[in-house]
Amino acid sequence: MARAVAHADDAKALRTHPELTFQVGPYRYLIKSDASHSLYTVTDGAVTLSSPLLWAFGTPRVGQSYLFKRDDGKFYEARVTYFDSLKNLGFTPTRDLASPKDVEEAMDRPVSSTEVSRCFGCHTTAANIGDKLDEQNLILGVSCEACHGPGAKHVAAMKAFMKGDLNAERQGDIFNSAHLDPINSVEFCGACHGTWWDVKISGAKGVAVTRSAPARLVTSKCWGKGDTRLTCIACHDPHEQLQTSSAAYDHACLKCHVNAAGAKAMADHPGAACPVATKNCTSCHMQKVYVPEMHSNFTDHRIRIARQGEPFPE
Repeated sequence: MARAVAHADDAKALRTHPELTFQVGPYRYLIKSDASHSLYTVTDGAVTLSSPLLWAFGTPRVGQSYLFKRDDGKFYEARVTYFDSLKNLGFTPTRDLASPKDVEEAMDRPVSSTEVSRCFGCHTTAANIGDKLDEQNLILGVSCEACHGPGAKHVAAMKAFMKGDLNAERQGDIFNSAHLDPINSVEFCGACHGTWWDVKISGAKGVAVTRSAPARLVTSKCWGKGDTRLTCIACHDPHEQLQTSSAAYDHACLKCHVNAAGAKAMADHPGAACPVATKNCTSCHMQKVYVPEMHSNFTDHRIRIARQGEPFPE
């Protein structure tokens, strides 16, 4: 999360791939990078438009999308995104156009100030001051204060505490999402990673909804009314690098499930033992789903017994 955004000039995907291309019909897309900038160009052979990229959102591990500005000072989203599986460009997810009216429409999508604030709000820290985006002073990526709130009061209180003011510690409390109840905990993470309502409002359908992990988690049969053993942070430590192996999550599954043949469920372990295996639980019960628009697999967080050939459950 600390690398959720970068200045385009510093974006690793652009630095390691100095010339990225994509073509659809008569439209040819090019991002050409050197030591000083990355220039985004679109042409149909007759008309050519170019603009330097300003911001890179996302990490190259899956994909990275780009924002730039025109002379009007407003933000525009590049119609193409870098995808690691392609090692090249493809249409930005849900932004593909079969028949754009001109080169300008083929090149970008205007982004409203409200949407820009949301983008920076999730990918950076302290980007929105009041109702205004502070591009110059924002903190790149998701840092401590993005989740825990401003830390200046806490620092001042700790300094006072070290000088002998024993009441200062409580005055310097910071927000700790680990203390939220299960429902609010998942909603808290979902504010950026996608809640159930976000999916409904967006109209996302089919396998695309797997991108919103919190939304899928609460559709699991075992979710019920929420359980501290079934929240985002029960499996993922936001302070650590994401683990990608199934075995890394067995401990979380076994907080609820018994894990021996013939073992009976108990009050503190209400989940039955799996009759198939005793490890790598997520490989079967949280299957990887290929999302075409992302050119990559995503873990479906709807925990279930997935049967071969069954339709994707929404």
